[in-house]
Amino acid sequence: MKLKKEDIPVTLQAPGTVMRGHPGWGGMTVAFNEMPAGTDLAPVLQGLKNDSCQCPHWGYLLEGEVVMRYDDGTEEKLQAGEVFYMQPGHTAIVVKDAKLIDFSPEGELKEVMEHVAKKMMEFSQ
Repeated sequence: MKLKKEDIPVTLQAPGTVMRGHPGWGGMTVAFNEMPAGTDLAPVLQGLKNDSCQCPHWGYLLEGEVVMRYDDGTEEKLQAGEVFYMQPGHTAIVVKDAKLIDFSPEGELKEVMEHVAKKMMEFSQ
């Protein structure tokens, strides 16, 4: 199975942000996300357990820099060219415009993305 980035459906779009996701990869969703510097995911994760993403992600940061904050109090800086694992219980701040590809369990990601979409609607009203 293969896909071009452009063929992955857009699941969320905001100024400077495009999130694409396609389920069906052996129980995983493949995602290609682009987010501008200054993006803080904490506000859209509020209301989830510990106000953080409870879905694990495995991926590769193509461009940019992202600071991960975990529920256990640790922080980790991801930089372009690095493979990553984001454990459940995290949030993120984009330090430099970021492009990344990741794989996440379908069920957990769907729950998080539905919550994020709902929060985005609340913010836009």
